[in-house]
Amino acid sequence: MTARHAPKAAPKTAISSFTEIATLRIGLKDSDPPIWRLVEVPTSITLKVLHDIVQVTMGWLDYHLWEFRINGTTYGLPMDEDWGTAPRKSADRTRLHDVIGPATTTIDYIYDFGDNWEHQLTVSDVRAGDPAIGYPRFVDGERDCPPEDCGGIPGFYEMLDARANPAHPDHDEISEWLDDYDPEALDTFPIEVALARIAARRNAAAKRIIKPA
Repeated sequence: MTARHAPKAAPKTAISSFTEIATLRIGLKDSDPPIWRLVEVPTSITLKVLHDIVQVTMGWLDYHLWEFRINGTTYGLPMDEDWGTAPRKSADRTRLHDVIGPATTTIDYIYDFGDNWEHQLTVSDVRAGDPAIGYPRFVDGERDCPPEDCGGIPGFYEMLDARANPAHPDHDEISEWLDDYDPEALDTFPIEVALARIAARRNAAAKRIIKPA
């Protein structure tokens, strides 16, 4: 018997590739209750732009080193020292549609190799985007991300416990440091503004890449 092979998918045109989007769920690992975001993103973005989207959507300040791990391969930016990390491919030369499948793809994203904030990114529902909508765009989410440099997930919850307990020896210091931080609150306005800026840069690029017929 002759083996049957599925027909190869037709190559994407520049237009279809540029307008394709996917649903991206970003979850901060080991957060309880979960800290998460839902965003619609173009699949034509580079992994460096995906990093930018994760940063502004979660509320990080992009102070530290980061990397993606996808199917056993590490992606990031070139570094003078490897800091004990695995060899990496260039994040600004790899596009999202090159590393995801047609169904659901899971991506690990690590931010700050000291505090080691681990995120799970789930990419799903790859489809044609709406030409009237600017992408990326925020869809939903819950809870504020932890403050930078607070010691990772263990340090974060220890700080919250110390603030909640007036008898804790570090209560006053931690309360002053956290100020009015509310872990249950999520201000979506700065997220939407930051994503709109990324979308505007992408739309400007589209005018150069996609010429009228």
